[in-house]
Amino acid sequence: MVDDAERHGARGVNASDPSRIVVILGPTAGGKSALAVALAQLFDGEIVNADSMQVYRLLDAGTAKPTRAERDAVLHHLVDIVEPTEPWTVADFYEAAEKAIADIQSRGKLPIVVGGTNLYLKALLEGFFEGPGSDEAYRKTLEEVPAQQLHEQLRAVDPAGAERIHPNDHKRIVRALEVMHITGKPISAWQNEWTDGAFADDSDNRPAPSYRHNPILLGLRWETEAINRRINQRVKLMFHPEDGSEDLVAETRRLESTDLLGKQAREALGTKQVLAYLQGQMSAEEAFERVKIETRRFAKGQRTWLKRFRGVHWIEADPDNPEAMIKKATAIVADKITPSGTP
Repeated sequence: MVDDAERHGARGVNASDPSRIVVILGPTAGGKSALAVALAQLFDGEIVNADSMQVYRLLDAGTAKPTRAERDAVLHHLVDIVEPTEPWTVADFYEAAEKAIADIQSRGKLPIVVGGTNLYLKALLEGFFEGPGSDEAYRKTLEEVPAQQLHEQLRAVDPAGAERIHPNDHKRIVRALEVMHITGKPISAWQNEWTDGAFADDSDNRPAPSYRHNPILLGLRWETEAINRRINQRVKLMFHPEDGSEDLVAETRRLESTDLLGKQAREALGTKQVLAYLQGQMSAEEAFERVKIETRRFAKGQRTWLKRFRGVHWIEADPDNPEAMIKKATAIVADKITPSGTP
């Protein structure tokens, strides 16, 4: 089947539908990145990162970014594009991912979106919350008002919304104030409804939604014990890398001492716990164990989220035979993008 996929890739992928994308779902440490690289090489693809922490430059030790070899082999988008002092929101991802996908498709290649932040994938597949219409007259009254002054106004009426928007982001501050002006309801409340409402029913009886981008959804399903072992090993390498790279404690200490950790970057799994150690709140060993516990808990939450996606081609992961997972995924993608009647 790999040979067959190579033939499809050599012809130029997506011949039957050039608007299609591949989306890879699965828990952290589940092998999504390696699978994405394998598929990209077989199907002439490029990878779009959908992990909220891999966008940050300098945050390397704890974010499981694709390796240098993987990035040399396949073009990756939305990795190392934001300074760790800056915020990065689902709206930022949505806008950047849409541009990346359009760019990849314009060059006849296959976009392969690799998810770590499932809220990002929800936005990409279902559409991002835009809220009610606009009030141009009201907007004009805010055009010349400094962003930070508007941000204070927003904080007074929608503290949660203000927390999500950078004080210098004039465009989004204006939009948040406009939504409040039009509806009398904070934009954060509208966004929370979007976040929670669509997935309120997790039953298997719901029909598959009409997703944007006509995606081929590949899901990696792991037994809990097996994925926990992989998580523990990943955390061990974060604290004790075998390749000579900077460990998580040294990286966090360096970034904190140079004031390069913004509010959002400080919350990254691993970074947050190491900061607690550096501030004397726990020992190094306690931080190490806490990262393992929190990462396993995060993976459990991801598995709950993954049940909410419909129309997924689930692949049972075999830790002793990763090639089998690649072959199954290859067969699914080859079948979906091969034009009818093609030998």
